[in-house]
Amino acid sequence: MSGEDGAEHGEPSSPPSAGASPRGSRHRRPHPLSLPGCWGALFLACLSFTPSLLPRGGLLQGLICGISAAIGYGLGVIAAYVWRAFADREARNASRRAWHILLIGATVLAGVSFGLGQYWQHEIRALMGVTDYSVLTTVACPFVAALVFSLLLLGGRGMRRLYRWTARLLGRWIDRRAARVVGWLSVVAVAWSAFTGLLLGSFVNAANEAFSLRDTQTPEGVHQPTSALRSGGPGSVVPWDSLGREGRVFTGSGPSARDIGAFTRRAAQEPVRAYAGLTTSDDAESRAARAVADLERAGGFERENLLVMTTTGSGWVDPAAVDSFEYLGNGDSATVAMQYSYLPSWLSYLVDQSKARQAGRELFDAVYDTWSKLPQDRRPRLFVAGESLGSFGGETAFSGEYDLRNRTAGTLFAGPPNFNTLFREFSDGRDAGSPEIRPVYKEGRTVRFTDDPSTRMPPTDQPWDGTRVLYLMHPSDPIVWWSPRLALSEPEWIRERPGEDVLEGMVWIPFVTFWQVTADLPFSTNVPDGHGHTYKAAYVDGWNTVMRPAGLTAQDLDLLKDIIRPD
Repeated sequence: MSGEDGAEHGEPSSPPSAGASPRGSRHRRPHPLSLPGCWGALFLACLSFTPSLLPRGGLLQGLICGISAAIGYGLGVIAAYVWRAFADREARNASRRAWHILLIGATVLAGVSFGLGQYWQHEIRALMGVTDYSVLTTVACPFVAALVFSLLLLGGRGMRRLYRWTARLLGRWIDRRAARVVGWLSVVAVAWSAFTGLLLGSFVNAANEAFSLRDTQTPEGVHQPTSALRSGGPGSVVPWDSLGREGRVFTGSGPSARDIGAFTRRAAQEPVRAYAGLTTSDDAESRAARAVADLERAGGFERENLLVMTTTGSGWVDPAAVDSFEYLGNGDSATVAMQYSYLPSWLSYLVDQSKARQAGRELFDAVYDTWSKLPQDRRPRLFVAGESLGSFGGETAFSGEYDLRNRTAGTLFAGPPNFNTLFREFSDGRDAGSPEIRPVYKEGRTVRFTDDPSTRMPPTDQPWDGTRVLYLMHPSDPIVWWSPRLALSEPEWIRERPGEDVLEGMVWIPFVTFWQVTADLPFSTNVPDGHGHTYKAAYVDGWNTVMRPAGLTAQDLDLLKDIIRPD
């Protein structure tokens, strides 16, 4: 066995040179790597090729492999140190034979793991209908892994040197053992502070600045509305320039009354769309008030159906969600939304949760305040929706199942993050025997879950009267299943029988699975509709289930799916 500088004396061991005495070998330059650490790195690197939720290319696999190898290396070094402590012996150099065995084992295990990894990735792509494949990035995988591993190892050794210097400095005034403990705690505290306060903070600030510039742009083909029924249009209390990029897309597009009428084969209305951007007002409360004021000006409270839509980070609203709502309501509808961040969805998911929570609560409360003062026979049906972080924000306006049922006519949440308060309450409190990927809560009396709303939602033998709250969640959606607990705890959704688009070969591995699913997050929408975090056609069946419009056939719904999700 050998150890690295995490050992008691802090020196990694190496194979002795020919003719060197044991005493002399202790004073010559040690091998740069720890043998137990290398074995740990090898095992976790090989395990990183096991499948996760989504297909991944060679560069991403190399990143995961390098991170996993670095974690395995650290675990190997720690394990060797603990073993020596119990055995009460010093670290010693590994023999050349031990290093040769490692080299042979690494060649065989890495080759087998790489081959199996390619097979599993092929199977996942076949499940989802993904045809993209790059031989170049696949070949680059081991080189990326080696680079990432080396950088992380150098970073760890830099922290180790800082620890040694701190411990020596403290040792002048306090006991040696105490100096070591305080030294480690100091280094960890400094590293954590630097990451969260300096590195992460600087990255978020830089990203915020970059995306704030993007927010001033208007995508090609989007024009200022000429209808008074849209924010930014004639008579609007929200200026067009203040809507932000996604707000201008939202109010400057969408189906017209003619489009909707062509689908429903009836006279249709022009939908109302109200929106407030980040520059519309300085804080969430006043921004929500401006959006609701514009909604009221445009006659949104006079429509049959009113939708409060909580956006994702940059203010994005999935067109499939709102377009489906408007088509199924024959245009007699109004939608209100507002922006709370410049950052894209995946980054907002990590750092803007508090803003999403505040925006969702302020917007619904502002709408509900006006709505509740209307005569009961003149109130529109009030719906709530949100996707991803939007579902998180949308949930925060409600205390639980009864609140959703009593204050809305229906709710549709898609791809809820695993940390959603109500989602976790409903999922964790599910009826006995129901799986985590398709839970049943309180016999489905109000809240139900599905990955395919075109079919009947379980429990199929129980009535679903009154307000319907529906969660759309694909088994392969990493947004739904990612959690820090993945690092050290096996979740039930992995222990259970997998969903239709998840390989049975997916298993939970400490640390490795966490980084695999984490790496899936930024690419969760880069898969065909119906998989990952891509919800398009599901909105048609989802809104049909929640709104329950009359007179629509299965053929009508299929036609609408083609409109919402053109090939």
